[in-house]
Amino acid sequence: MSPWIVDHLWLVPAVPLAASLLILSFAGSRSKGAAALAIIGQLIALVLAVAAFIPTLQEPGWRAFHNFTWFTFGENAVRIGWVLDPLAAAMLVMITLVGLCIFVFSMGYMAEDKNFSRFFAYLSFFSAAMLGVVIANSLLLLFVCWELVGLASYLLIGFWIHKPSAAAAAKKAFITTRIGDLGFFFGILWLYGSSGTLLFYDDGKGCLESAGLLAVGASATFIALLIFSGAVGKSGQFPLHVWLPEAMEGPTPVSALIHAATMVAAGVFLVARVYPLFSLGAVDGVTPSLTVVVWVGVVTALMAALIAIAQADIKRILAYSTVSQLGLMMVSLGVGGVAAGIMHLLAHGFFKALLFIGSGSVIHGCHHEHDIRKMGGLRRVMPVTFLTYAVGMMTLSGVPLFFSGAWTKEEILHQTAHWPRSQAPFYLMLAGVVLTALYMTRQMIYVFFGNRRAAAEHAHESPRVMTVPLIVLALGTIALSIVVTPAWPWLHAYLSGEPARFEIARLIQPMLFVSLALVAAGIGLGLLIYRRAGAFDPLERSQPALFRFLENKMWIDELYAHTVIAFSRTAAVLSDWMDRYIWDGFVRAFGSIGQAFGILTKGVDERGINAAVDEGVGSARGVGRVMSLWHSGQIQTYLGAVAIGMLALLLFYVWLA
Repeated sequence: MSPWIVDHLWLVPAVPLAASLLILSFAGSRSKGAAALAIIGQLIALVLAVAAFIPTLQEPGWRAFHNFTWFTFGENAVRIGWVLDPLAAAMLVMITLVGLCIFVFSMGYMAEDKNFSRFFAYLSFFSAAMLGVVIANSLLLLFVCWELVGLASYLLIGFWIHKPSAAAAAKKAFITTRIGDLGFFFGILWLYGSSGTLLFYDDGKGCLESAGLLAVGASATFIALLIFSGAVGKSGQFPLHVWLPEAMEGPTPVSALIHAATMVAAGVFLVARVYPLFSLGAVDGVTPSLTVVVWVGVVTALMAALIAIAQADIKRILAYSTVSQLGLMMVSLGVGGVAAGIMHLLAHGFFKALLFIGSGSVIHGCHHEHDIRKMGGLRRVMPVTFLTYAVGMMTLSGVPLFFSGAWTKEEILHQTAHWPRSQAPFYLMLAGVVLTALYMTRQMIYVFFGNRRAAAEHAHESPRVMTVPLIVLALGTIALSIVVTPAWPWLHAYLSGEPARFEIARLIQPMLFVSLALVAAGIGLGLLIYRRAGAFDPLERSQPALFRFLENKMWIDELYAHTVIAFSRTAAVLSDWMDRYIWDGFVRAFGSIGQAFGILTKGVDERGINAAVDEGVGSARGVGRVMSLWHSGQIQTYLGAVAIGMLALLLFYVWLA
């Protein structure tokens, strides 16, 4: 008998959704009750998520699902449902817990915003949509919630709609992700046509189970790549990564939610969820679709890490860091390290949320300044923000022992090193480790060390409502390291369905020392280059051309502007010209021909047919008038006429005789 929570798993996303609808319906524009309602809804969702997490601890690989018929058409039924397994349960806990911290932080950060209530309604809606993605046991239901996540991101990125840059960023995010989603939709159609179902698990008949995979057969590679295009858009992978840094135009809590717990996590989660489709027919763990995933991840991770080195906006640095880390997760999935990739995704949810709301605390304390070159020396005036931000920085950089990101990144490197197809991704990811430590050291030096610059002159620590979530996330980031260490890889075993064994000797691994050396090299290089950095970047001074190339995001946006966008604009202009002067001309010509026929038929009708009919009617009327004279209505006249007629006939007869 399945636990109660399995049949009622829909309540996890339903509670935040209900909170969102209630806020929109009843709360005023700046009602504090809106924040309370959103936080209570998220807290209830967290409790339900924990309740869902507990049954998955019963045995390795435990899974339960609940399916039902949504609607029927003809003899066909569309069935959807939800699934509870370690992947879904871990994601539910991470999303609700990290989201709750972001919600609380938002109370302080957005306190003066005139649309305070609407903001919390959108946050709750965003959380509900992502939770729906996680629990879906149907690719159709997942796609519906997937699109709701896109809608929520559009509303939140463009929340400050009075800013043209925010409106443009929201449109860019929405349109760019729709490109990937179009491929995703085609993949769904192809999968349904091949397997006859979109349910993941259905007592052996689901599309991820033996019967469904057998039906898909050779088309699995193409279906997987089409589905992956959706993940490329949502998780900001090359070449559809261009929207993600622009999402920084939204309020900082939005950036934390998008880049840590929700939207960008969706793409990685999707690949992990449908991994049996990607790995179908694998030889030594390698398939064409997984190879594509690996190389897309490699390019994304390295490209974003390089660009982050030359950015000055504190949030934009973290945004490119997110792109890079998502690329690392994709590499892990591609080489077969599904558990390692999801472990890093979960850890990333904590430490990247910590970094983003930490950057929000810095921005709030520096009176909404974003440029790190105008900060400096903030560790003295913002000690809580500094200490918690340092935890996030060291976790992201991969400093070992007490920081979860180090262990999850080390596990990914270990998986990548054993990929049979090529060793190139492994060595490129080692370079990515150095770059990550370098750009995070640069950011820390600019923001918290050195002398105070313009924006830091009147800086102050953030209120407790903003610092408490920072402390909670910092503690969570450290605590998570306990269950991801090689000595006791409980989380890895939980996700992979294997028993966990405690082996202290496993802490001593060659890869750990390699990671430690690379992190030390990155931090040391950062200290060497930026220890005396001022308003002018040392790299810009020594390598201006390279710095400008990286500062301008490798000119990728400009490349798109001069190719794809220029082509689209030219096609639009051409279509407009053809519509106005070609198709409109054809329409007018056919209209003129029709009008000429109308005039001709009118002439024939009026001067020919109507005239003839009128003339005939006139003649008939004259004949009738003459004949009417013969009809006086007097019986004597009629009898006289009859007598005359009979006399005439008699005379005619006599004459003939």
